[in-house]
Amino acid sequence: MNFVGVFNRDGGTFRTIDLAAFCARAEAIFAARGHSLTCHVVAGSELVAALEAAASEPTTDILLAGGGDGTISAAAAVCFRTHKPLAILPAGTMNMFARALRLPLELEPALIAIAEGEIVPADIATANGRPFVYQYSVGMHSRLVRLRDGMSYRSRLGKIAASGRAMLDAFSRPLVFDAEILVGGREEHRPAMAISVSNNPLVPGPVLHAATTDRGVLGVLVASPMPMTEALRFGLQALFFRQWQPHPLFSATEVAHVTLRFRRRKAKDFAVIDGELVPLPGEVDLEIHPGALLVVVPKAAAPVTA
Repeated sequence: MNFVGVFNRDGGTFRTIDLAAFCARAEAIFAARGHSLTCHVVAGSELVAALEAAASEPTTDILLAGGGDGTISAAAAVCFRTHKPLAILPAGTMNMFARALRLPLELEPALIAIAEGEIVPADIATANGRPFVYQYSVGMHSRLVRLRDGMSYRSRLGKIAASGRAMLDAFSRPLVFDAEILVGGREEHRPAMAISVSNNPLVPGPVLHAATTDRGVLGVLVASPMPMTEALRFGLQALFFRQWQPHPLFSATEVAHVTLRFRRRKAKDFAVIDGELVPLPGEVDLEIHPGALLVVVPKAAAPVTA
């Protein structure tokens, strides 16, 4: 197989390593397993164009994208549109889609797992036509991301620390907004603190991520308004004990399609799609596309060898 790698040098771990040496090692790993790998190291501003160029090349069998969750989301959108198989190299802070694909989270073991892996179909979701592989969220998450993005940090650890400070600030001032949730012809009007729509349901644990990528359903999680003390307690537990557990004021459903309406939104309101802030529309249509994205995953029961 001919892999073409596009690595975002401005993303996560790639900011701090020798990328020329890394690419040489990556090419050797793939060559030892009967594949070829061509690496392209690009700036974040050049990422989408580089991904599209790599995916459009007839000689590209598999697109290998390396970077944080935003990089992986952009690559998935390109592969969803071009029907090119996608392999992902987790170099970000949370690496949500990599976790769902059960990839190693360290770079070299991930390279080996990909070079020895297999191609399988995975689900992908869209929000008003825009693809996402992890989550579309409104409310507390968008506030948290806005607060974090307003802070200065230069490393992965700095980003984690900034996320912690933003979480404490966000949960100490819980917000409430009105939403209309339409599923299967039924409409529910309710106040909420947060709404999350994920590509396959998220599971509780140290990091909220999907346990699988092939159930063919969206996970819809709605957090009802709660007092400041309860919201802050929940945020502190998640931050310091890394335990995202079910909560009585959280409701979860599984659907193939859902529409959210926000009639009282303001121009400054935002949503988050795969970690990126985007303007909040008055209505967003979310749906799952079962098996519409081809991805490389580790072979079942295959040991990762050096």
